[in-house]
Amino acid sequence: MDIGKRMDQRLGVHPVAAGDEPLPELEAMAAHVTSPCGEGRMVLRSWGMGPALVLLHGGSGSWRHWARNIPVLMKTHRVIVPDQPGLGDSASPPDPYTPASVGRIVAEGIDAVLGGERYDLCGFSFGGMIASQVATVHGARLRSLTIVGAGAMGFPRHSVGLVKVRALEGAERVAAHRENLRRLMIADPAAIDGLALAIQEVSTRGTRMKSPQFASTTALLDAVAEFPNRLNGIWGERDVTATPSIAARRERLMSVRPDIDFRVIAGAGHWVQYEAAAAFNAVLLELLGQAC
Repeated sequence: MDIGKRMDQRLGVHPVAAGDEPLPELEAMAAHVTSPCGEGRMVLRSWGMGPALVLLHGGSGSWRHWARNIPVLMKTHRVIVPDQPGLGDSASPPDPYTPASVGRIVAEGIDAVLGGERYDLCGFSFGGMIASQVATVHGARLRSLTIVGAGAMGFPRHSVGLVKVRALEGAERVAAHRENLRRLMIADPAAIDGLALAIQEVSTRGTRMKSPQFASTTALLDAVAEFPNRLNGIWGERDVTATPSIAARRERLMSVRPDIDFRVIAGAGHWVQYEAAAAFNAVLLELLGQAC
């Protein structure tokens, strides 16, 4: 049975309780490494064997943003997924934090797992911006850099009004999560299943970093302009954050990296790697296969 359907049966109209793990099987399979982060530790998980692939999740998220990708990618790669600073199980970064300072913490965490080994790096949304900052640290050590639905290219941030869930419980809280996923993350409401709701609940409880403040900067654009190796982009066709348009984002990236391999996955929203997992996994594996 699909993991999303299992979660539908477990949840009903009730969110996962605080402390519950929506992906217990995948969590049990993971190897854990920690590295310094502010006054605490950053937590990195890994699965599988083979060429190293690091995945960075989005803002207000955790490693679970890659729930439908890790089981496929780990068949051919060693997949390493940090909880980024101030999110998930990782400690908050020192104040004042910037994309560059967070990127350095993540880069040090990757070193704690891989040493000096070469690897591919893929970042989703806020994680795409942080991936670009990691690339400024590790440079040619990255075989490839893939950005997924990311901002920080100098466009105004598209603000999506979200329902506040902090004071809600039970069915009202589930309904609010469903509405927020519909507004921001998933284009087809029918694709908002129990697992997506559970991940949203855990993500909301684990968020301590304010990442949207960096979306209108040029942090990503400036960084990828200097990246020396293969650059890829993957966007969902119906990504509501891609203002003014996906075409404009492609053109902005091509203005500094005309060689970018930019792919659009039909019908999918912002959380493209979840909503269109099969198509996303196929595209990412194809792009990884072209890296040197």
